[in-house]
Amino acid sequence: MKAAFFALLCIPGLVSADHHGKAHSLFNGKDFTGWKVPKDNIWWSVVDGTIVAKSGPRKRGSNLWTERHYTDFDMSCEFRFDGKGDSGVFLRDGGQQIQIGISGSLKRDMTASPYISGKGYPVEAEEKEGVKGVKNLLKVNEWNSLRIVAAGPVYDVWLNGVHVMTYTSENAKKKGPIGLQLHGNKVMSIDFRSLTVKELAPPSSSGAPASKS
Repeated sequence: MKAAFFALLCIPGLVSADHHGKAHSLFNGKDFTGWKVPKDNIWWSVVDGTIVAKSGPRKRGSNLWTERHYTDFDMSCEFRFDGKGDSGVFLRDGGQQIQIGISGSLKRDMTASPYISGKGYPVEAEEKEGVKGVKNLLKVNEWNSLRIVAAGPVYDVWLNGVHVMTYTSENAKKKGPIGLQLHGNKVMSIDFRSLTVKELAPPSSSGAPASKS
């Protein structure tokens, strides 16, 4: 148990955040309470406890944003798609995201990698304890778990329980909403469920994690 806890602390980006907060659901399984639904929405729906996103006419895309804004957070969800779509999770604004699916620019799967506006994909997610890349972790047409910890400018990502990426963003926003992306220029669909978020206390001035009241 002690060895496992020490290993967790050694993961870059995790030592400065307080992980003792309570996780809250971002999706009630019934409707879009807590989300900003796009005007004239034709993309997003709730079906059998799942958020379903489908491309609209002329392959138009859309984003779904939380009403609430977050600073440091630990967010988890499950997603399912056919492996051909282009989606992602936005971190505090539309210029920073964790990719899900095929990159429109690279024309290959970049799931769990960060896409940063103006920089593209500065690092690529990889399985640390096995074959490089996430292709052996990603399950097409099945549910996949995605966990994202955003502690200040540091992003850590887990795909199906495996830590695959750490990246420090030079221009990360301090606070903002969490978003789900349905990329345009493609005929695609993607499903999301089990969306939760846990707010993290920022580090204290001494460098030790600060506790949340």
